[in-house]
Amino acid sequence: MAARVLIIGSGGREHTLAWKLAQSHHVKQVLVAPGNAGTACSEKISNTAISISDHTALAQFCKEKKIEFVVVGPEAPLAAGIVGNLRSAGVRCFGPTAEAAQLESSKRFAKEFMDRHGIPTAQWKAFTKPEEACSFIL
Repeated sequence: MAARVLIIGSGGREHTLAWKLAQSHHVKQVLVAPGNAGTACSEKISNTAISISDHTALAQFCKEKKIEFVVVGPEAPLAAGIVGNLRSAGVRCFGPTAEAAQLESSKRFAKEFMDRHGIPTAQWKAFTKPEEACSFIL
């Protein structure tokens, strides 16, 4: 049985994922939310206007449309917890949890993580006031 897949995002990464998934005989249909002009140009791929910020409505949409798998591309929905929320609602989803996504979505978190674990990284410091940042670099 072929699967219906939902891809979250609208960029080139999501376009490529949709294009490649559509080539599989294991995939019946690929929906992309919100998608782009390129993702709307295939027989097996179509865009959908479902909001990706309302995770409860998105989970319901997945159940109603019999989406078997969700792939999340952009960091903003990942950081907002979309993966954990969809999984909690019983929707199979590929992507890091909000906690793991902090490595990409929060540069401060990533730098602190690298320092804490002895991972080499460039010198850094975080500031809340522009004047302090200017004093640091000048």
